[in-house]
Amino acid sequence: MSRDPSLDNAGLNVSATAQSGGHVTAPVLSNNIITGDVHITHNAPGVSGHRTQTQTSDISSVIDKYKELICSEYQYVREYNSLPGEQVLLSERFTQPLIIQKHKDQTERDEDIRSSSRSSDQSVHLNRLFDPNNPDSISPRAVILQGNSGNGKSFTVQKIMMDWASGDLYKQRFNIVFHLKCKEINCMSGEKSLEEILSYSCSLTSDQISQVLQETPEKMLFIVDGFDELRLTQDDHPKSPHTDLNKRAPPEVTLCALLRGRILPESFLLVTTRSTATDTLSKLLKAPQRFTEIMGFSSEGVEKYFQRFFRNEEFFRKAYEYVTANETLITACSIPVICWIICTVMRERSNDGSDLTSGLETTTSIYADFVSTLLEHHCQGLSQSVPALLRSLGQLAEKGMLEQQVLLDEEMVNRTVADPAGSPFLSKFLFKRRVHQEMMFSFMHLSFQEFFTALYYVSLDEMEFEEKFTNVCLKAQFAAVVKFLFGLINKDVRHTLKRKHGVCVHPNAQNILKFWLSKRRDSLETLHHLFELHEERFVKEVLNVKSEFSVKSTPLRRIDCWALLYCGQCCQSMKKLSLHECDITSEKLAMILPVLHKFEKLELDAESYSDMAAVIHAVLRGRTLSSQRVTIVGPVNKHEYLRRYVRFREQGLRSNNTSVYLSISEDLSSVHIDTGETNMREVTVTFPQSSINHFDWTNIFQEIEAWKDNEEDGGIDDEDGDMPIFSLQSVPGLKMMELSGLTLTERCVTQMICFSENCPSLRELRIECEDVPEDGLGLLQKSHTRPDCELTIEGSIYYTERWRAGLKISLNAGGFSMEELPLYSCLTESDED
Repeated sequence: MSRDPSLDNAGLNVSATAQSGGHVTAPVLSNNIITGDVHITHNAPGVSGHRTQTQTSDISSVIDKYKELICSEYQYVREYNSLPGEQVLLSERFTQPLIIQKHKDQTERDEDIRSSSRSSDQSVHLNRLFDPNNPDSISPRAVILQGNSGNGKSFTVQKIMMDWASGDLYKQRFNIVFHLKCKEINCMSGEKSLEEILSYSCSLTSDQISQVLQETPEKMLFIVDGFDELRLTQDDHPKSPHTDLNKRAPPEVTLCALLRGRILPESFLLVTTRSTATDTLSKLLKAPQRFTEIMGFSSEGVEKYFQRFFRNEEFFRKAYEYVTANETLITACSIPVICWIICTVMRERSNDGSDLTSGLETTTSIYADFVSTLLEHHCQGLSQSVPALLRSLGQLAEKGMLEQQVLLDEEMVNRTVADPAGSPFLSKFLFKRRVHQEMMFSFMHLSFQEFFTALYYVSLDEMEFEEKFTNVCLKAQFAAVVKFLFGLINKDVRHTLKRKHGVCVHPNAQNILKFWLSKRRDSLETLHHLFELHEERFVKEVLNVKSEFSVKSTPLRRIDCWALLYCGQCCQSMKKLSLHECDITSEKLAMILPVLHKFEKLELDAESYSDMAAVIHAVLRGRTLSSQRVTIVGPVNKHEYLRRYVRFREQGLRSNNTSVYLSISEDLSSVHIDTGETNMREVTVTFPQSSINHFDWTNIFQEIEAWKDNEEDGGIDDEDGDMPIFSLQSVPGLKMMELSGLTLTERCVTQMICFSENCPSLRELRIECEDVPEDGLGLLQKSHTRPDCELTIEGSIYYTERWRAGLKISLNAGGFSMEELPLYSCLTESDED
C-alpha cells in the first residue's frame, strides 16, 4: 500500500472533544512519525493551558531547581528558643516517630493515656503512608496524620519534604510535593487562587507554578500542615462548587476546594491535624482516605533522640540514664517537645561548666516549661485569657481525678472549658457506640491531668487550698498531684507562672505543705517531695526534724537515689539511713555514695564485695561527723545460697552473710568483719583515721568468701589451711587487730605470730578463742613477739569432758605468761539430764 506524498509535510490534526463530565476515547496513532509541535488543549473544568513537548524539559529543570531550594531551606530547623541566625541541622534532631494506622477503641485509648511506655513494633514508616492496604485495594488519595501538640507533626512534614527533594522518599510516586501551612494561609488577605497560595508558600514563581500544575496531577502531593489552626468561615461550603484551578476565592475556601478534590482531583493529600479537628477534616476530605496517628516517640525513639541531640556518647548516656530513672519524665518524653526541653536544659548546664545532671530542673519545672511552650507557639486566637484557660483545665482535670477517669465525656468538657477544640492540651476522640458515635476528650497523658489538677489547687486562696489538700489530696490516686504541688511552690516556678501566665500561687501554700510534711512518718516519699520542691532552705528545715529514713523489702529506684542524693547534699548531717533488701545495685550505690558519710548511723545491703569496699571508702574519705556507725550486709553467693541456708537452719545457726561494721571516731576508726562462720567468727581492725583512704578492702572480703567456699572440703577446720587475714597486713597504720571464734591450733598460732612480725605498725593483737589445744599452747609457751607488739589471748582449755578452765595469755617481747581462771562446767542442763 503506497502513502500519499502530500502527507509528508502536512500537519496531522486529530481533534476529539467532549462536554463537561463526558468521556473521550482517543484514536490510536501507530506507525507514524509526527513532526512539529504537538498541542494538547484541555477544556475540562479545573484544568486549563497548553503543554508542549518542548516545555517538558523546562518543567523538569524547574522542579530540579525547586528541589535544590527545598534541600537548602529544609535541611535546617529553628528551635523554639533560637536567636536570630541560629539553626540546627534537621538530621541532628529528627527521629522517626511512632505512627499507627488504626482508630483505638476506648479501652486501648484509656490504657495508652495511663501507660508509661510505647513500643515501635506496629509503626508505619513514612514511605508506606500511601501504599494500598493489600494487593487488591487502591492507594488512598488523602492521608490524615493526627497528633497532639508537640508530638512532631510539623517536624515529620519537614522530613518528608527534605527526603523527597533529596531523592530518598517518594521518588517514583510524586514528581512534585507542595507544602502548605495553615498558619500562613490564615495571614493571607483578599481572594487567592491555588496558584497564588502556592506562590506565597514556596520558592517558585507564579509562571513556574502554573507550568507545574499542568503536569500530571496523579504525580502531585499536597501536604497541608496544621488543619486544626485553619480559620474556617461560613463561605467554606459555597453553593456553587469551586472547581476552577484559576478561580480566586478566600484562601481557606480555595484550600477546602483542594481538600475536597474539586481542584486537581487526581492529586494526593497529606493533612496534619490535632485530634480536635479530625472529624471536621474527615467530612471535608476527598476519598479514599487513610487515618494515621502520630503517637510521638516510642521508647526506642526517645533513646535515639537523646543520642542525636548530644552526639557525645558520655553526655548522651548520662542524660538518658538520668531521665530513665524518673518514670514520670521518661513517660512524658514520648512527647518530642518534652525531649527537646530536657535535652536543652541539660546542654545549657554542660555549657556552663556544671555537671550535666547536677541541680537539674525538677519534673514539675519541665512540665511548666512544656505548658509555656505550647501556650506561646501552639495557641492562636484563644477565646479566653490564659489564666482562665489554665483554671478551667485544672477544674476539668480535678473532676477526672476524683472520678478516676482519663477519658472525659463531651458534656462535662463543654461545661468546664470554654473552647476545648482550641486548647492544645486536650485530645478529642470518636468511639463507636452501637449504631452511633460518642465523642470524648482527654489530656495528653494522665501525668498532665495530674499536673493541671495541682496547678488549679495552688491558684486557690489559702482556705480553699487547705481544704482541697486535706480532704482530697491525701487520697491514694492523688499521690502524683501532691508531688506536683511541691514542685509548683518552688520559687522559680512560681515566678515563671506569674510573669508569663498571670497565675499566682498563694504564698501560704508552702507553709501548709511544710507543716503536713513535718507530721508524716519518715519515708522515701518525703525525700521525693523535698526533691521536687528543690529549695535548700526548706529541705534543711524539714530534715532538721525528720532525719531517719528506713526502707525494707522495697526495690530502690534510681529516682529514689537522686532524691536521697539531693537531700543529703542540702544537709550537714542526718541521723539514720537504713536500706535493707532494696536491690541496691552497684550503679544505684554509686549514685548515693557522695552523701553516705553524712548519716550518723548507716545500714545497708551490698550487692558485691567491691560495693562493700566502696561504701567504706566513701564514708572514710568524706568524713565530716565526729563519730559514725556503719553496718554493711554483704552478698551471698547465689550458687551457694540454698546449700548454706539449709545447713545453717538444720544446725540452728545464724545466717552466714559476711557483714561489716564500721566505727569512726575523731582519731581512730575500726572495721569489724563478721564472717558468719563459727570458726574465726569475727575480725576487727583499728587504724588511724588519716591513713586508710587508699586501702582496697575488696581483697580481704574475697579472701574470706573463698575461705568459706572451701567449707565442704574441710577447708575451715583443716589445720593446714591459712586464715583469711593476711590481706590485712597491708592496712596502712594498722594499730590493733581482734579475732574471735578461733580454735588456737599450732597452725593458727604460727599464723598469728607471722602476722604480727610482718605488720610493723601493729601494736596489739587480741584473740578470743573457743579452745586452746595442747599443741597450740605448747607453741605459745616457746614464742615471743616484736618489742612493740603484744599478743593477748582469752579462751579456755578442757580438763575433762565436763570441766574447763578459762585462760588469759599474754605474749610479748619478754615471752609467754598465762593466767588460769577458775574451773567451770561446760555442760548444759539438758546435757546433765
